[in-house]
Amino acid sequence: MKKFISILLVFSLILSFNVISVFGAQSSNVLDLKAKSAILIEASTGQVLYEQNPHQKLPPASITKIMTLLLIMEALESGKIKLTDKVICSETAAGMGGSQVFLEAGEQMTVDELLKAIAVASGNDASVMMAEFIDGSEAAFVENMNIKAQELGMKNTTFKNCSGLDADGHTTTAYDVALMSAELLKHKQITSYTTIWMDSLRNGKFGLDNTNKLVRFYKDCNGLKTGSTSTALFCISASALRNNMQLIAVVLASPTSKDRFSDATKLLDYGFANWSVANGKNEDVINPVKVLKGVLQEVKVETSGEISIVVSKGKEKLIQKKIEIQPDVLAPVEKGQTLGKIIFTIENKEVGILPIKACEYIQKAGFDYFIKKLFSIFYC
Repeated sequence: MKKFISILLVFSLILSFNVISVFGAQSSNVLDLKAKSAILIEASTGQVLYEQNPHQKLPPASITKIMTLLLIMEALESGKIKLTDKVICSETAAGMGGSQVFLEAGEQMTVDELLKAIAVASGNDASVMMAEFIDGSEAAFVENMNIKAQELGMKNTTFKNCSGLDADGHTTTAYDVALMSAELLKHKQITSYTTIWMDSLRNGKFGLDNTNKLVRFYKDCNGLKTGSTSTALFCISASALRNNMQLIAVVLASPTSKDRFSDATKLLDYGFANWSVANGKNEDVINPVKVLKGVLQEVKVETSGEISIVVSKGKEKLIQKKIEIQPDVLAPVEKGQTLGKIIFTIENKEVGILPIKACEYIQKAGFDYFIKKLFSIFYC
């Protein structure tokens, strides 16, 4: 009996330790978060490092504006709009409640100024202005927000507006917010707005203070967006870049503003303390692949740069790689066609794949090709 009790005690002690897996997320609430839902991911890989009810549908408040900002950045980079474009405020935009920069109907601001108003001051009026400017109406813009959400794999998200004001059915999850946050951070220019601590509009007459206090008080914070309503409570998607690792901590439905910043800080600290990003790349020469029935007998191959691999700290040197490539390929061969892969492992567990692709197009040999080949043999 004593032996049995001893075994139980040992087992309980093992369970009480915070054991960090090289490959999986910590899912118990060892960080004592106050929020209903939370998640921590590494942005470049999307790997989940910590989660707490990550798929619970909740109202996101102004975190909604992450998607609004994403569509604005896409419009900028496609050339549809420019930072210097002047936007006129409509009656609808001027009538928005909640957080705002108090735009008046007929007032003009540039896209650059409106980005500040959205990213720094969380202006609902500025958000609707940009929605109308890009797609003609907020309704059309919101439709595109939902289309983009589906493209990103945000399966549990439905947007009803571009501002985040409470509305029936306007819900998302911590996991989905992390997905759109990572996508927004791919647009490098956005952090020039999300890291602003203080600024102004209207030639210095209207001050802007960032609603994300971590921008000032958390080392290496580069965004991203806060939100709060009486229904959503206090939310944040907080991002920080350190030692080549971009982390995103999403916190939904914290009871107080202080709690959301505390929860986000705990998540980011946990990530930076326990994880690191290593680069998986190939430095070995890979022999060409034999081409069957092609105008050339082989095709040169290459790997596409490198990949990021998230590992527990101290495991970086344990990364191993294995090359798998097909011995031959039937023509035609397309440039960029995948012919193999480099598999990266840690302790025999796959942690990343780098594709091996054809460097060139190889045409299929036709009847005329073989006639010319025979002719060249006989008359050389």
